[in-house]
Amino acid sequence: MELKKILIGLEGIKAKGNVNLDIKGIEKDSREIKEGYMFIAIKGFSTDGHQFVEKAIENGASCVMLEIGCDLKSLSIPEDVTILMVKDTREALAVCSSNFYGNPSAQLKLIGVTGTKGKTTTTFMIKEILEKAGKKVGLIGTIATYINGKKIKDNDRTTPESLELQQIFRQMVDEGVEVAVMEVSSQSLKLHRVDGCQFDIVLFTNFSEDHISEKEHPDMQDYFNSKLKLFEMCKTGIVNADDLYSAKIPRLFPDSNIVTYGIDNFANVLAKDITITNSYVDFRVKITDRNERVKTGIPGRFSVYNSLAAICVAQKFGISSEIIKEALEEVRVPGRSELIDNKMELTIMVDYAHSPESLQNILQAAKAYTRGRVISVFGCGGDRDSGKRPIMGEISGKIADYTIITSDNPRTEEPDKIVYQIEEGIKKTKGKYEVVIDRTHAIEHAIKMANKKDIIILAGKGHEPYQEINGVKYPFDERIIVRNIINEKIK
Repeated sequence: MELKKILIGLEGIKAKGNVNLDIKGIEKDSREIKEGYMFIAIKGFSTDGHQFVEKAIENGASCVMLEIGCDLKSLSIPEDVTILMVKDTREALAVCSSNFYGNPSAQLKLIGVTGTKGKTTTTFMIKEILEKAGKKVGLIGTIATYINGKKIKDNDRTTPESLELQQIFRQMVDEGVEVAVMEVSSQSLKLHRVDGCQFDIVLFTNFSEDHISEKEHPDMQDYFNSKLKLFEMCKTGIVNADDLYSAKIPRLFPDSNIVTYGIDNFANVLAKDITITNSYVDFRVKITDRNERVKTGIPGRFSVYNSLAAICVAQKFGISSEIIKEALEEVRVPGRSELIDNKMELTIMVDYAHSPESLQNILQAAKAYTRGRVISVFGCGGDRDSGKRPIMGEISGKIADYTIITSDNPRTEEPDKIVYQIEEGIKKTKGKYEVVIDRTHAIEHAIKMANKKDIIILAGKGHEPYQEINGVKYPFDERIIVRNIINEKIK
């Protein structure tokens, strides 16, 4: 593609060299550069792409894009290589990628879902409803990327980098996808990953403390403001009227067409007569002009909120209540209030809860419908906000009948140190607990002490099939581990 076309929409570019080049590809990783490519240098948290400019040129880059303020004099760039200087290379990468792949999001109905909790489950519910209605659907999120019902790849982040994102949209368009549903993280909005995307509907599930750290957001206001950027990109929105923060959005964006949903406060789509059990929730809601009874096989009050959000989207597409009800009853989401079938017929739930509020929600939900004990097994991830560790310990100590503190993804931290910080919180309560740092042994211990009236909640890892220790991801799928332990126990 002609370089000039790739740069459409970018302002304040300073150029040196030939801008009439034919660019064969775009890359931000110098190792992936081929002959005739454009290299865009990104300043990362741990490495600076400007250090690899010469390597990119050596690999065949005919054009390099750098950030204004970089030390240009220290770089040895040949005369025949075009140099572009821009204010923000992350922003430029997003715009250039969208242009290079033919602005694919404009050829889809694009739905963006943001919020602290519920993004994954809500996107899966929307996907299930749309597919049931006969539409070709793509999904991008924390767990994986799907195109037309087929899993394309597992994901290690909620929202891909802009270049990969535009490549995925291009693939979706080429494979006939009509609607793309994606989770949009606060980080992706802050770091310009979704710049250049044309959203048709945006949705805000809820907001609570999470992702506050040196590498993420310095404070809650920055976290909230980052999420609000999504509503600056689209005038059609859906928000949770019961959430203190998301309820502000209609006032903050008075010119937008925003629909609300909720349980406790006035909303356009309101749930009533809610029943919650250990295997499903059902409730009454008005869909179009009829009151309907809706059931979903994901237990917990939060499932009502996620279902309402998905119903709001379905109504935008004019989907019938029968299709909506059928889809919501059938939908299952990996690692989100996921019940593990097992030969001992114990109630064992895997959930991704890894923040104070999400842990509180899952434990309180289970406490409300469980006849026996709630046994909580959880840890906290390393290299993340350490302030939430004692808070989560205190939450589990107050709500669960028994807590087993264990390891999560320690990453580069010592598991003992993380566990000690969790323990500081649980000691403030009268909750019964013990520490079993090895997560497999912790799960095994929970299974040994449980009976059929109890529920074991394995919180924190959810869908993740690995445990990350010192930069290495070791196989660790809790569904497999539970079944192996139980099979051995039965033997």
